[in-house]
Amino acid sequence: MIARRTFLTAAAAAAASSALPLPALAYTPPKNLQPTNVRIAARYQPGEIVILPRAYYLYYVTAPNEAIRYGIAVAKPGLGYTGTATIKRKVEWPTWRPTAEMIKRDPAAYGKFEGNQDRMAGGPGNPLGARAMYLYEGNRDTYIRIHGTVAPKSIGRMASSGCFRMINDHVIDLYDRVDLGTKVTVLQ
Repeated sequence: MIARRTFLTAAAAAAASSALPLPALAYTPPKNLQPTNVRIAARYQPGEIVILPRAYYLYYVTAPNEAIRYGIAVAKPGLGYTGTATIKRKVEWPTWRPTAEMIKRDPAAYGKFEGNQDRMAGGPGNPLGARAMYLYEGNRDTYIRIHGTVAPKSIGRMASSGCFRMINDHVIDLYDRVDLGTKVTVLQ
C-alpha cells in the first residue's frame, strides 16, 4: 500500500511537470461545456469554426452536418465580436500584452503596460493559456483570439475583453485540428 505522503508528493510532482497551474488541473467543467459531438446546419463546411457566443459554444465542423462542440467564455457586455474572420496565426504558449483599450479601461490591472512595449512571456501563468489562434479580417488583425485560459471557471460566462477562452486541454485539441486559413464565423 502506498503511503499518503508518497502519494501526495508524487501527485504534486506530476502536476508540476505538466506545465499547467494546479487550479487549471483541478477544474472539470460541467458536462454541457465538455467537448461533445453534435449535429450542425449543413451550410457550415468541414474545417470551419462557428461560434455562438450567447450559448457559450464554439463548433468545429468535422464532416457534413457534424461538429465538435466546445464550451467557451465570451466577451463581457459591449466588448464582443461578431462577423467572419480567418485564422492567420497560431502560437503555442503565446506571449501576451493587453490592448490599448484594455489598458485604458482598467489601469489598475494593466497600468504597468502603459507607455512601453512589454509583453508577458508565454507559459502556465499567461492569460492566453496553452495555445492561441489569431483572427484576421483580410490582412487586418482583429485582436480577437481563440485561446486557452488560466481561469477555467470562466468557461460558460461573459468574462473576457473580447476573445474566446477555452479550457487549455480543449484549446490544444482544437489547435491541433485547425489549419491556417480556417474560416471562423461568429454569430450574434
